[in-house]
Amino acid sequence: RLNSMAVILENRKSSTVFNKKNLSEAYILLIKSIIFFIMPAQFCKAVELFYSQAFKVFHHSTSEDEEEEDEEDEDECKGCDKEQEECVCKDILDNFHTINRQLDDIGILERVSGMAVTSIVHDRIKHHIENTCKGNFETSYLKNLEEWLDSKVLGWLTLVYSGNCRNTNADCIEGFKGRLLHFMYETFAKTHIDQLFNIIIEFPESEPAILDLKVCLEKTDLRGTLVTSLKTALETRLLHPGVNTSDILTAYIAAIRALRILDPVGVILELVCDPVRRYLRSRDDTVRQIVCNLTDDGSNELLDELQKGQPLLDDGCSSDDELDDWENWMPDPVDADPRTTSKSRRASDIISMLVNIYGSKELFVQEYRTLLADRILTQFNYEIVKEIRYLELLKLRFGESQLHYCEVMLKDVADSKRLNSRVMDERLKAAKREEIEVNAMVLSAQFWPAFREEKIKLPEVMQKSLEEYTKKFEALKGNRTLNWKPHLGLVNIDVELKDRTLNFNVSPVHAAIIIQFQSQETWTVEELSNVLQMPATALRRKIAYWQTQGLLREEATDKFVLVEEHKGRAMHDIIVTDDDEAESAMASAQTQREEELQVFWSYIVGMLTNLESLTIDRIHSMLRMFAMQGPSAVECSVPELKRFLDSKVRDQKLLFSGGVYRLPKSDMM
Repeated sequence: RLNSMAVILENRKSSTVFNKKNLSEAYILLIKSIIFFIMPAQFCKAVELFYSQAFKVFHHSTSEDEEEEDEEDEDECKGCDKEQEECVCKDILDNFHTINRQLDDIGILERVSGMAVTSIVHDRIKHHIENTCKGNFETSYLKNLEEWLDSKVLGWLTLVYSGNCRNTNADCIEGFKGRLLHFMYETFAKTHIDQLFNIIIEFPESEPAILDLKVCLEKTDLRGTLVTSLKTALETRLLHPGVNTSDILTAYIAAIRALRILDPVGVILELVCDPVRRYLRSRDDTVRQIVCNLTDDGSNELLDELQKGQPLLDDGCSSDDELDDWENWMPDPVDADPRTTSKSRRASDIISMLVNIYGSKELFVQEYRTLLADRILTQFNYEIVKEIRYLELLKLRFGESQLHYCEVMLKDVADSKRLNSRVMDERLKAAKREEIEVNAMVLSAQFWPAFREEKIKLPEVMQKSLEEYTKKFEALKGNRTLNWKPHLGLVNIDVELKDRTLNFNVSPVHAAIIIQFQSQETWTVEELSNVLQMPATALRRKIAYWQTQGLLREEATDKFVLVEEHKGRAMHDIIVTDDDEAESAMASAQTQREEELQVFWSYIVGMLTNLESLTIDRIHSMLRMFAMQGPSAVECSVPELKRFLDSKVRDQKLLFSGGVYRLPKSDMM
C-alpha cells in the first residue's frame, strides 16, 4: 500500500509534495500519519513491553558491574528470565539500540516511546522507594535516591534518547531529569506522610526521616495533604477513651518536637495538634499527668525542659525576643492562622505548649500543690530535699509568688521534723515509754489544699497517744493547739498470732479495725461500725484489705473472725505494706470544686427569694455581676453552674420546671 502511494507521488508534476522538499521526507511524513492515525491498542502494549524488558536488562547489567557476583549458582538470568546458557540480554540491548535509532531516524522516537517510558520509570521509582525506604526512619535516603535516579533511571533514558541520534533534542534528558526528580520527591513525601504518625512516635530516632520529609515539602506542594493525613491519624489512633492520658501526652510531646524540626515556623504544629489540645482539655486527669511528669523521678522530656529554667511570660510563651534576628525575619506561611501571634507560634518550649492547652499557669501550680500535699501525706516522709529541688525549678518557670503556698508546705514539713525531735527529747528526759509513739506532721491548714474527709473514732489506746502529744505540743508552742486528722497518716503495727508475727504499714483506719479484734475475735459489720463510728460501706472496703492478708475471714454475711493460724504454712515473720490501699490524702478535684461553688449558693438563694424564678442564663449573668468580681473570685461556666444547680434539685433544695429554677415554698417563707 505504501509502495503504491510512493509511485503516485513520483508521478505528480508538482515540485513539492506535502510541502516537503523531496520524496523521502514526504514518504516519512506519510508513514507517521498512517501509524498515529490507526495505531491499535496492542501496539501501545507491545511498546511498553519492549521498553520494560529493555529497562530490566539494563538495570541487571549495571547492577552486575557495581556489585560482586554472589549469584553464580543461580540457573536463571534475572535480566531476560532465561537459563544462563540461553541468556539473550545482549541481543535485547542490541535490538533496543537499533530500534531506537531507526525510530529516531524518522523522527518519531519520542512520540512512540514517551508514554511507555514515563510509565515504566514512574513505576520503577515507586517500587524502589517502597522497597528501600518504607518502615525505616533512622536513615536518610534522599541523597541515595538522587544518586540512584541519576545512575539507573537517567542512565537508561540516555540510552533511549541518545545524544548521538540526529533528531533528539539535546535538552530532552535534562527535561526528564527535572520532572523525574520532582516525581521522586513527591512519591517519597507521600510514603513518609502515610507513616508520619509512626515517625513522630519514634522521634528522636526518626529525625533523619523528618529532615528528608522537610526537604521534600520545600520542593513539592504537599503541606495540605500532610496536615489532613496527620490530623486524621491523630484523631483515629489517639483521641478516644481507649488511650491513656499519659500516652496521649507522650505522643503530643513527640509531635511538638518532631514538627518543630519539620516546620520551624510552627504552622503545621498549630493546625495538626489543635484537636489534640481540645481533647486533652476535656480530660480530667490531664493537668495531673503533666505535673507528675514534671516532678517524676528519672529522665523525661518535661523534666529536661523544666531543668532548663526558662521562665514563662504572662501569655504562656517563652521569653525569646523574636526581633533578635530581625535580618533573617520571614513572614508566616499563607496557611497560618491570623488569630495566633507569630511569637507564640514560634515558641519551641514544650512546657509552654502544654500550659497553653488551658491558658493558665495558676491551674498547673494548683495541681502541683495538690500533688505535693498528697506525696507528703501518703509517704509520711520528712526528707524533702528532692521536693525542694523541684520547687526551685518550678519557681524559675512559674515565678515565686505563684508557689508561695508550696514553700509554706515544705516549711511545715521541716518544722514538724524539728518538733518531733524536741518531743522525743522530752520523752527521753522523762524516761517515760508510751504504748504508741507518735510522730506528727503539723500543717498550716490555710496553706494546704482540702483534705479527704473520713469519719472514724480511734480506739482508746490510739486516742490517748494523740492527746499526750497534743499536751507536749501546747507546752512547747504556748497558746497553739492541734486539730487531728485521725484518718490520715501511717501506722507501723505488729500483729502477733499463734503461729506467726506480721508487720504492717497501714493507715490509722486499718489499724483501728484490726485492734478491735484484740478484745474479741468475732465482729459484725454493724458492731464495728457503731464502735468506730464510720459508715458500713467504707468499713467493708477497709476490712477487705485484712481479708486479702489472710487475717480476717467472713464467717457469715457481714460477720468476720480473726484467723489465728494457717495450717500447713511455715511460721515466720513477714512484712506487708499497704500497697493495695494507696488512697489519696487529698480531696478529689470534684469535691474541691463543689466546695468552691458553694460560695454562690447564698447569692442564688437571695436572687430566687426576691425574684421567685430565674433561668440558668439569668442566674449566671447576675453571678458574674455580683459574685465573680475581684482577683480571687471563683469563676464558673454555664454548664458547670447547671450541674451545680441540678445537684441542688436532687437534694430537694431547688425546683426546676419550665426552664426556670425556683426555691421550694418552705424555703421562701
